[in-house]
Amino acid sequence: MATEVRIDKWLWAARIYKTRTIAAEACKKGRVSLAGTTLKPSRTIKVGDVIDIKKAPITWSFKVLQAIDHRVGAKLVPEVWQNVTTPEQLKVLEISKLSGYAERAKGTGRPTKKDRRSLVDFSEDVNHQNLTDEDAGLDFEFDFDKDEL
Repeated sequence: MATEVRIDKWLWAARIYKTRTIAAEACKKGRVSLAGTTLKPSRTIKVGDVIDIKKAPITWSFKVLQAIDHRVGAKLVPEVWQNVTTPEQLKVLEISKLSGYAERAKGTGRPTKKDRRSLVDFSEDVNHQNLTDEDAGLDFEFDFDKDEL
């Protein structure tokens, strides 16, 4: 067992990322840090280091228990790293799971099938029923003084 190992190899070997390429890419994009400093894929880590990994919607923190460079079985993962993610971050994760809504930046990607069906249903309700404002439950009567504005 090595005393130091490359971060991209460790992330792959510890089963945090599925492939070493994805682990190296995460390092290059600044998603992996050690004590607030972003790490390059070739940076070495040692036992006792705490690695922060940004995976939406939270930042995970892992303490290195073993510096390994060969992938281990899933049952051996608890011997390799310890999850030390803050309770605040875990609370954010729980809230996002409960909401059941995946955040997507406006204008990125196609709407999901459910989103599309909701849009179609909404547009059919408004356009095909020829509802008046009163029928649709819309009340646009505003009483205000222009002097107050």
